[in-house]
Amino acid sequence: MLGFLILSTIFISVFWRYKKMVIFGFCLFLLSAGVWRHQTAELRINNNGLRKHIGEEISLTGFIFSQPSIGEKSTKLLVQAEDLNGKEIKEKILVRTWKYPQYEYGDRLIIIGLLEEPEVFEGFNYREFLAKDNIYALMYFPKIELVDKGSGSLVTRYLFSFKSGLSKSLNKIMPSPQSGLLEGLMFGDEDNISTEWKEKFNLTGTRHITAVSGMNTTIISTLVLGFLLSLGFWRRQAFYLSVIFIFFYILMIGAPASAIRAGIMGALFLTAQHLGRVSSGFRIIVFAGAIMLFLNPLLLKSDVGFQLSFLATLGLVLLQPILSSLFKKIPNIIELRYTLSATLAAQFFALPILIYNFGQVPLIGPLANVLIVPLLVVITILGFIFSFLGMILYPLGQILSFPAWFLLTYIFKVIDFSSKIPHATLSLENIPWIFIFTSYLFLGVVVWRLQEKDRLKLLQ
Repeated sequence: MLGFLILSTIFISVFWRYKKMVIFGFCLFLLSAGVWRHQTAELRINNNGLRKHIGEEISLTGFIFSQPSIGEKSTKLLVQAEDLNGKEIKEKILVRTWKYPQYEYGDRLIIIGLLEEPEVFEGFNYREFLAKDNIYALMYFPKIELVDKGSGSLVTRYLFSFKSGLSKSLNKIMPSPQSGLLEGLMFGDEDNISTEWKEKFNLTGTRHITAVSGMNTTIISTLVLGFLLSLGFWRRQAFYLSVIFIFFYILMIGAPASAIRAGIMGALFLTAQHLGRVSSGFRIIVFAGAIMLFLNPLLLKSDVGFQLSFLATLGLVLLQPILSSLFKKIPNIIELRYTLSATLAAQFFALPILIYNFGQVPLIGPLANVLIVPLLVVITILGFIFSFLGMILYPLGQILSFPAWFLLTYIFKVIDFSSKIPHATLSLENIPWIFIFTSYLFLGVVVWRLQEKDRLKLLQ
């Protein structure tokens, strides 16, 4: 790293007149800064305060700092420890406990149990996966005593309370499994989707619809912006309020990586429109990724979801316009051409990572996505509307929920039918890492050549 710093300083200072040399120097400097940032993150893992207590029976006091994840039989609690065996400590612990009694964000607990280190399973490093979120230890079904309520941020508590109200209204109005999928669309919450249906989503390449993405933030920001303008707000005031609303929405759903990336992109997109500048999708996604990796460099290696989300969005930016022009003969009825080109672009860019990590190629994916993706925007909007109205006037919310229920039922029928098609998924095993390198090198060359071809057509 010191060598990179010395070389970058030489290139920047000595060769100041030569633009390419200066750029190369800055690249070396930023590379060394990235190495340093990653090393500090790994040092934090190695020096965490819980490491010496692994395998011990401990007593800790802390509060729940994220909304509990409630499953079919158990609940996962993310606890911010403040006291361990009588000593002050600031570490996060993942606690799995029984479904009842139920706890909520801000509850202060005394927890007594065995402290364990996350396991490394075959094909999945659970330890690294949790370490990226600064979680280094687990406790399974310990003794828990509720001490107090109301800890943590007041704003976050109100946001989680509002989300909980929307979720309860949704589940009261709409039956399962439709309610589970709609929760995934609105909040990125998969807890109420059964394992059977998750597997069907995987087989058909449609699991992405249950994750919060740019679609959610775009819908919300557009609705809020239009609503504020209709109330008579000036465009500048509506812009600032929309950006703030995106920030609160991300906090409300627990700030997953996909939502943070989508939120940064949405805020940059709104800012570009506000300033009257032509927004570059490629610059926005790279800038969003750089910010996220600066805040948490471990995402790049340990979070497959971040990799897939970033690459799929990059595919939409770089490849979707090219495919859309290639499919110009396809009628654009109900956005058919856009949906097909967007689905293929996202899947082409994400496919090498999917194959390498999961060994599956969902051959039926493009067709299944074309049949359901155009409906997601309408369903998400309807979900927010009837869930909110159901909190105020239950019968009205129930009446307005019928169109969303009908469309969700159609989606389940499509996914169920697609998952039963013979050879709908191709399984591969023991994929070498060189496959990733060659795949993206080939994909990059193809996209570059197609873009150059489009530029020549435009000039001619």
